[in-house]
Amino acid sequence: MDNFQTVLRFFMNQKATIGYSFMALLTIGGERVFSMVSFQCPCNHEQNFTYGLTFLLGPAAVLLVFGLFFNTRLWRLYTGCCLNPMKLCPRGNCFGCFRVLMSIITGACVAPIMWLSVALLNGTFYECAISGLDDNLVVDLFCKNKTLKCREELARVPCDRSKLSSDERMELLLMFRAQSQILGWSIVMVAAIVGLLGTCCKNCRSQVSYLQLLFWKRYIEKEKERFDAFTVDYATKLAERNLQSFFENKEPNPMPFPNHKAWEEISAYYSFSRSEQYYSTLQRYVERTDRDFTPEKRPVIDFEHGIAMT
Repeated sequence: MDNFQTVLRFFMNQKATIGYSFMALLTIGGERVFSMVSFQCPCNHEQNFTYGLTFLLGPAAVLLVFGLFFNTRLWRLYTGCCLNPMKLCPRGNCFGCFRVLMSIITGACVAPIMWLSVALLNGTFYECAISGLDDNLVVDLFCKNKTLKCREELARVPCDRSKLSSDERMELLLMFRAQSQILGWSIVMVAAIVGLLGTCCKNCRSQVSYLQLLFWKRYIEKEKERFDAFTVDYATKLAERNLQSFFENKEPNPMPFPNHKAWEEISAYYSFSRSEQYYSTLQRYVERTDRDFTPEKRPVIDFEHGIAMT
């Protein structure tokens, strides 16, 4: 039993690493499926570049949008900012808001970078795209010291329809693949170096020690976990109360709720300050001496912000 708990604790502590590894496997699998099933290079000068670049950058753009869309921190920062722009910069801390936005964008870029790296290391999409460029520099690079036929048949090299000899075609394919893999490894190395430097800079500027920062992260994880469980339980009780009141035709039992101002305060972005050593906006709110305990007995949402039910 102790060994099982040790293993479980190890996996819980390595959630981020396991998640990124799983994402990498999905990216590799997705790239292979695209390459083998749906990708068919048209092999002509008019369409090769657009078609190859679409398969190379299209999925990366979609993954970036998904990464932003499913990031709860983005919506926590963005929700309501059109009506109250100060939500983006609470207490005038615009630098903190910019730092959070950069953190959100950086996190969302992980999956697209993985896709670009895997796709370029494989080389299929790049071969199609680069062979369709009519730019003289590109053509001269690949067809240097070769016949005019090479220029005419360059777009057909990724396919088996090229009229070049097998040796010439293989030489061009190897050049395409070498360039693609160089770009792929360059992206991997740049991403790794930028990630390392960013982490070093972030930790160097941290106002708390390493162990306190570790505790802070653990606390945020547990608070979110317990918040999700508590809201599910509380929402269930509210739904049961309302249904019971409706079907039994009686007044509902009192069930106090935090007021609107309290929800606004715990939803705001929080940055650590030595003058206020709290670990979240929730802790800062519940430990305030001037906290407003006035409950909202009948919580309602404006129609404009209501939730559509089907």
